[in-house]
Amino acid sequence: MKILFVASEAVPFIKTGGLADVVGSLPKELHKKGMDVRVVIPNYGVIPEKIKKEMVFKGSDSVTMGWRNQYCGLLTLKFEGIPFYFIDNEYYFKRDRIYGYLDDFDEAERFTFFSKAVLELLPLMEFQPDILHLHDWQTGMIPLLLEAQYKSLNDYYSSIKTVFTIHNLKYQGIFSKEVFDDLLDLDHQYFTKEGMEYYGKVNFLKAGIHYSNLLTTVSKTYATEIQYPYYGEGLDPILRKRGNELIGIVNGIDTNSYDPSTDPYISSNYSISTLEKKEENKRDLQQQLNLPINKDIPIIAVVSRLVEQKGIDLIIHVLEEILQEQVQLIILGTGDEKYERILADVAARYPERFSLQLRFDEKLSRQIYAGADLLLMPSNYEPCGISQLIAMRYLTIPIVRETGGLYDTVKSFNEYNGEGNGFSFCNYNAHDMLNTIRRAIDFYHKKDVWRAIIQTNSQINVGWENSAEEYITLYQRLLQT
Repeated sequence: MKILFVASEAVPFIKTGGLADVVGSLPKELHKKGMDVRVVIPNYGVIPEKIKKEMVFKGSDSVTMGWRNQYCGLLTLKFEGIPFYFIDNEYYFKRDRIYGYLDDFDEAERFTFFSKAVLELLPLMEFQPDILHLHDWQTGMIPLLLEAQYKSLNDYYSSIKTVFTIHNLKYQGIFSKEVFDDLLDLDHQYFTKEGMEYYGKVNFLKAGIHYSNLLTTVSKTYATEIQYPYYGEGLDPILRKRGNELIGIVNGIDTNSYDPSTDPYISSNYSISTLEKKEENKRDLQQQLNLPINKDIPIIAVVSRLVEQKGIDLIIHVLEEILQEQVQLIILGTGDEKYERILADVAARYPERFSLQLRFDEKLSRQIYAGADLLLMPSNYEPCGISQLIAMRYLTIPIVRETGGLYDTVKSFNEYNGEGNGFSFCNYNAHDMLNTIRRAIDFYHKKDVWRAIIQTNSQINVGWENSAEEYITLYQRLLQT
């Protein structure tokens, strides 16, 4: 099978979130299993120059954008066995960040261009994809444009199928009707409630949901949750309608990159058989962040965007009570200014118990995963979650709220039968979270029990092997229809 992943970002070229990790790592596992998998993303100006120098020019064409014809170039390079393609246009992509530049119309125009350019340049790839695997709203117009404008052109396009993955339903790409009128060059039969129209506006994600052959999302529980109003973000009716074609497949992580036995970022490499070296990482982390060095005090870590989705409001609500426990708290991330300000105020009053790092720092994040004892993820909703998987890989025990992929990957410890790999709570309630934290601290001091929980985590495969098999089954199902 020949699969082309289409996305707005991919590791190692450009990353703002978990989408890039998925697009960068899942193709490698599919490739191992015999698939011909390739990836196409925009050629952003912020991609490192040393990578750009390795790109090879494949050709160019133009696409119609309203009254203009815009240049689109195609460059390529191979990384870890996977061919990557880059859609080139400096007007749209040579900017100092990849999202949120200028106004909404500009954002819609950029990813309309990207969608059209991918379809226009497909033949230059010298690759006939069986399936376009599309990711999030930035690619949502591709199945519609393929259906409305390209399938009738020639045999090259007519047999192509589409899979559309929803990574986070919250972000939909909703823009004014002006986008439809000025940029898409589509018949008005597509601007309907049953199509891409959404309360008089254009909804890129809805277009992807409606016109793709099959839908996936990034955990089984999230696939169920988004079919109901609380999690459905206004799209639950169309998701229920397509419920039989909506499949939840939990994300994995790149276990070669995230490997505590080889990670170059951490001070002491370790595994389940050398856990004493994990304690060395804890000591070094405490020293680096000016926390008292004490191996018997549990470190609770939060590595997250500081936004409402991630449950930061719950943490703030009981933050003083958490810090009254015999714990050290480390928070790494950036986000809403109001959360940053409150957290900074509390951190200043508890310098020996709370280290706040308001930045994105990949190296420090690895050191935190390696040195912490517990990872806290009290999300309001969580399509899949990557941090808990990384924590499990680094033998750091997760505390999560039971939602989406957190529910699918973390099973609360049961002291009666010894099963479970972490701690969880159900209700979105700060004191339920606090009680769960206290329960985890209690078991932390029961070293035999704690070692057993760590041992359980060490046996869980958080890589892509099983999920890749599910995707292959899905692709085969689609090609047989």
